[in-house]
Amino acid sequence: MRGSGEEEGRGLGEVAAPAVTPEIAAEASVWVARLHGPDRSVRMERECLAWQERSAAHRLAFERCTEIWQEVAGVTLSSYARSASGEGASVARQAHLASRPVPWALALSVSFLVGLVILHPWRNVESFRTGVGEQQVVMLEDGTRMSLNTATRVRVELGRAQRTVSVEGGEALFEVAKDVSRPFIVQAAGTEVVATGTAFVVRLTPGDSPAAAAALAVTLVEGQVVVRGASSGDAGAARRSPLVMAPGERMRLDSRTGAGESGKQGSSLALAVPQVDRPRMEQVLAWRRGEALFDDVPLLDAVAEMNRYSAVPIRLVESGGLAELRVSGLFQTGDNASFARAVAALHGLALHEHADQLDLARPK
Repeated sequence: MRGSGEEEGRGLGEVAAPAVTPEIAAEASVWVARLHGPDRSVRMERECLAWQERSAAHRLAFERCTEIWQEVAGVTLSSYARSASGEGASVARQAHLASRPVPWALALSVSFLVGLVILHPWRNVESFRTGVGEQQVVMLEDGTRMSLNTATRVRVELGRAQRTVSVEGGEALFEVAKDVSRPFIVQAAGTEVVATGTAFVVRLTPGDSPAAAAALAVTLVEGQVVVRGASSGDAGAARRSPLVMAPGERMRLDSRTGAGESGKQGSSLALAVPQVDRPRMEQVLAWRRGEALFDDVPLLDAVAEMNRYSAVPIRLVESGGLAELRVSGLFQTGDNASFARAVAALHGLALHEHADQLDLARPK
């Protein structure tokens, strides 16, 4: 199901990740410390709620500082001294709320809490996922636009030195905001795509069934990216030579193209041989319009693509080379029934429609 606007089920609506600055974190620390002090009052609670209502970043900062306060309730004085002597204390002094008279014990608590936040750099770490047939557009705090296709799982970590996105499965288009001081790195299956300001698509098929091989595809829409093996990943991927991609190119890794020492196909993408081609960009990005575009592709591949978007899968009843029949045309994703009927009419096949499955077979 595709969303029709920004407010409808957060389908294709844009989701903005709140940006928590060190200053907001310091203010939140003051509130948490005051609320745990001896002078807590109803008025103080109302003022704290009003402060949290100023933005989503304020609310997130208060929640995280409260969690830290609860986790470090039993720390030692020596650990406090190490944190209070660093950057955290100076930031705490700059907090807007710190201009109020604060008892000495409270000031120590604030400095300690903010010290922990600064010593463990404040990073925006979030996870996003879409269900089967769903799409979502996310605007990250740095201005990057991330479009998630069906059944996609990603984890985003915006740090001070670099921006990292881990793709666990599915497909995503990244329109990266330029920031030369913080490279944008997308990690998937032991591979890294490094960019500063560009647009590219990453698609990862986990290969979690005997019928589906693991596969990774990186398609560069515009700009330039470097594809390399992740240093923390498989040794085979780490030894792979970096590949500088040009606009319009697609780099593919398929576990069926890997060969182990025995010469047999390997199941790991780390063993795969990179393949570069230039696909039709209209076909690569058709999913953004809720469409699937096929140009003389095997029926097996077309069915696999359509099944990504529907909870009612199409199954080929093999009894005469159905998989190799060819398919061309533009189809609506999520509408497997219409696709199956069109294929059945084109190739003279029998279609058996069930509540949870569509079977295509040779007529008896």
